[in-house]
Amino acid sequence: METIRQPTTADLTRDTYGVLIAAGRVNGVAVYGADRNHIGHVEDLMIDKRAGTVEYAVLNFGGFLGLGSKHYALPWRMLRYDVDLEGFVVDNITKDRLDNAPVYEPVGTRDWTMVDNYWGV
Repeated sequence: METIRQPTTADLTRDTYGVLIAAGRVNGVAVYGADRNHIGHVEDLMIDKRAGTVEYAVLNFGGFLGLGSKHYALPWRMLRYDVDLEGFVVDNITKDRLDNAPVYEPVGTRDWTMVDNYWGV
């Protein structure tokens, strides 16, 4: 008698070709600037607990082997998925603008209003 295997969460979230993607599959996806040059990757997502919507992507930029890298929160709506690059493009990011952006610190209270104001959202 053949046993039927129940699908796992990994099975159910494997498809990334439609308009939806599992949050766990976004982590590590490359991020590109308007010039289509690689500038970092998505490290995490910040989800509004009440609305259930993704509000920010926490991005990891710079560094080597995790040393010297910085984290920045960008409003989620700034990221646009590019099928050809298989990553996200942020149309109005430049290196200078990113260098002056509020850094997402690993501890402490975050000022999301400051992030929104900086990026003009």
